[in-house]
Amino acid sequence: MRRLLPLLALLPGSALAEAFTPPVPEAQTDAAAVSYALAALGLVLGLGAAQWLIARR
Repeated sequence: MRRLLPLLALLPGSALAEAFTPPVPEAQTDAAAVSYALAALGLVLGLGAAQWLIARR
């Protein structure tokens, strides 16, 4: 029992969680900017095609 008591006293200290540290945001890469531009262009072209199809009716 004498050997177990110090071990049980130290056990809760090792189970404590660390404080949350938020992740550091990274800068936007060139590849991400190009893919965003292509997606935006595709959206605009798709909306234009839908408008053209509706106007033909």
